[in-house]
Amino acid sequence: MLEPRPSNPFGPAMTSPKSLLAAASASAAQTTPVRRDERAPATRARHDRMANAIRALAMDAVEQAKSGHPGLPMGAADVATVLFTRFLKFDGADPAWPDRDRFVLSAGHGSMLIYALLYLLGYEKMTIEEIKRFRQLDSITPGHPESFLTPGVETTTGPLGQGLANAVGMAIAERHLAAQFGPELVDHRTYVLASDGDLMEGVSQEAIALAGHLKLNKLIVLFDDNSISIDGPLSLADSVDQVKRFEAAGWAATRVDGHDPEAIANALEKAQASDRPSLIACRTIIGFGAPSKAGTEKCHGSPLGADEIRGARERLGWSEGAFAIPAEVREMWRGAGLAGKAAHQAWNERLRAAPAARRTEFERRIRGEVPKDRLAAAVRSVKEKLAATPKEVATRAASETALEALTAAVPEMIGGSADLTGSNNTKPKGMTVLSAADYSGRFIHYGVREHGMAAAMNGMALHGGIIPYSGTFLVFSDYCRPAIRLAALAGERVIYVMTHDSIGLGEDGPTHQPVEHLAALRAIPNLYVFRPCDAVETPAPKCRSRSRPASCCASAASLRAWCRCPASSFCASAPPPSGGKSSARPRSMSRSRLRCGKAGTRSSARTAPSSE
Repeated sequence: MLEPRPSNPFGPAMTSPKSLLAAASASAAQTTPVRRDERAPATRARHDRMANAIRALAMDAVEQAKSGHPGLPMGAADVATVLFTRFLKFDGADPAWPDRDRFVLSAGHGSMLIYALLYLLGYEKMTIEEIKRFRQLDSITPGHPESFLTPGVETTTGPLGQGLANAVGMAIAERHLAAQFGPELVDHRTYVLASDGDLMEGVSQEAIALAGHLKLNKLIVLFDDNSISIDGPLSLADSVDQVKRFEAAGWAATRVDGHDPEAIANALEKAQASDRPSLIACRTIIGFGAPSKAGTEKCHGSPLGADEIRGARERLGWSEGAFAIPAEVREMWRGAGLAGKAAHQAWNERLRAAPAARRTEFERRIRGEVPKDRLAAAVRSVKEKLAATPKEVATRAASETALEALTAAVPEMIGGSADLTGSNNTKPKGMTVLSAADYSGRFIHYGVREHGMAAAMNGMALHGGIIPYSGTFLVFSDYCRPAIRLAALAGERVIYVMTHDSIGLGEDGPTHQPVEHLAALRAIPNLYVFRPCDAVETPAPKCRSRSRPASCCASAASLRAWCRCPASSFCASAPPPSGGKSSARPRSMSRSRLRCGKAGTRSSARTAPSSE
């Protein structure tokens, strides 16, 4: 049963306009016990002042922009304050520290929450001027967070549900790299702040089911349970008990008062000790502090207005002007931003003490640099093998041959399939399965969860140290499309093996014929779309770029081998000149075709009608 909400939406501490300030003053003489990490604010009054700084910045920035979502930052400020001051492991001076905890604001519309936090914690790029430029062109405070733009933002969110699914991928990456390199180098958690909307999106079910199955116990989701959506009360459209839903998916789940710092902290401590992923449903009041709009949809996606902000300041006991943060509050937050330096330094020492080979390999993977010599040798070996014995073969089968060589040369490649492993040919021989019993495996059985699969791969790529690839039928790229679009927008290195690129699929019929799908993929900016004409071209799309996702559309039917000129590495079917090895520089597939005049793609006019 859901707990009834109090008749006073602001809770017992807000029975009059000045009651919160009075309650905070009364609590100032009583110090709360310092938690084991010694990072807790000394009193409830200090916590309230820190949380109200988030609320004030959110109100002011949205008001100045005349656009935005003040309700979530104001409602979730207590949750964020507890998380960032007591639990989250990070170093504000180094947003890219590999072993930091990840915080994903899946409810990206509440972006002023993360921007306020980054400013208060002392992240160098997030200045008060950037806060004042919220939602303005060329600022680093866009309407929805963008990982490629703002240091401290872990993933690009806004389309609801995506951040939660990205976080599952980040948690998978952490577990895999910890198994590969040891907890001395990889030992961190992934936290998510999710909204009602995130949990209503279908991708959320795919994500939480996969996380529960894999027992990703270092994944903790904080649910901003405010029971309000854009249209009004959540009850208009939804009546799911999210705690029971997550429990059914194999999670530990509980519900707490999202405005009680100790209740939040106790729940987080239990979640950290869990052997399963955890959901903490935090009962909050959207727009907490606003005198007439709090607890309603009116503060979800619109500025509060001058009068409402004036009333909120009075209720919260916040007398400072717009964008002004008292020095003592700023110092408390800056102290929290420095608290992770000791952990960072200890990690640096462990990294330096690690065996040289392990340290070098770890640093290479985290930098995102592929082993170029091994990769080039693997591609050359595959092409020479195929050229030596040219034959008609489906490019999905050629893709498997390529993956066997590439995954051996590039150990950070992690594969998978949406329950089509035997059809997609994405599991090379000998590749072990990543499971709850063995996170060191390199192949993930995603189940029939194409959307969750694509979004999780985004999270793996963003985490770093991993190059994810996976497969499904080209016709099912529609299920993946929202995640593919975000990968392209954020410039993530993700590889999609889309097989059965053909209208000749026999008994499967038109439901499985990808008639418009190639054009749909090509319409996504910054996405490589490869359609190899035969086996020799198939290895090229793999690991093509570190700043763009790539889709390799492979055939189910056998294709003829095309003639190639000797001058290009993409023309491996021709003998090298002078009987020796070719030293010609690689050319793009399109240039190779133009030079040769004989090779073609299956989408070109030169392609034989019978090629599929």
